[in-house]
Formats: sequence, C-alpha cells, structure tokens
Amino acid sequence: MEPEVIIAVIAGLFAVGGSAFTYWSTKKRERETELRKEKLEHYKEFVSSLSGVIEAESTPEGQRAFSRACNKLNLVAPQSVILALQAFQQEIKVSNQDRSPERHDELMSRLFFEIRRDLAVSPKDDQATFQVGLWAAGVPPRARRK
Repeated sequence: MEPEVIIAVIAGLFAVGGSAFTYWSTKKRERETELRKEKLEHYKEFVSSLSGVIEAESTPEGQRAFSRACNKLNLVAPQSVILALQAFQQEIKVSNQDRSPERHDELMSRLFFEIRRDLAVSPKDDQATFQVGLWAAGVPPRARRK
C-alpha cells in the first residue's frame, strides 16, 4: 500500500475514534449530571420529611412521608449513606427502648455528613466536628390542626 493511503486510513481511524470518545465522554457526563440532580431531589425530600418525625411534631402523615423518602434513598444513595441512614433509623424507631438524644444527634450528623460527602459539598466538612440539628416549629399539635 502507498504511504499516503496508510496515512489517510490512520487519520480516518483517529478521527472516528476521537469522535466516538468525545460522544461517549459527553454522554457519561450527562448521565452523571442527571444522577446528581436526582440525588439532590431525593436528599431534599428526605430532609424535608424529617420535620414530620420530630418527636413533638410527629404525625402519621409525617411518618409515611419519612418512610417514602427513606425508601427512595435506597435507589440513588451510595452504600455509605444507606448504612448511615439504617443506623439512624434503628435509633429513632419506636421499638428502640434505649434511645438517647446524644446518639440520635451523633447518628443524624453522620447521615448528613455522608449525604454532603456524596454531593461533594465544598469545602469538605470535618467529620470530627461536623454537627447538625433540626428545628421544630414549636406549635402544639392541637394548634396545628386548626
């Protein structure tokens, strides 16, 4: 074969290969972006649902919303978030007779730390000092129903 033909074939292969690689990497980034958006929506729903299970403000509908939000996280969250969620669920479940506010706060902070790590929140959090807390409305249950 002539050297010009070989060069043309090689150049053509590189052009096709380069185009294919560009297409593949663009699609991969698009899928990652879409998954990140999906995760963020599920995480927002989960955090919002926590208000429905705060001890003084817990309602049956709040418990159901929390349950649905937790179940959705199993679809998109990485294993570290799921393990932290399961530990938190074990602590807050009604049948846990050994509940403690300190353990609750520790496990909830760990769960939020893992969620934020999954979302690549920047700057990175310091696990040793990271703590979160939830606010309750403070409205008595009877007043909320009116």
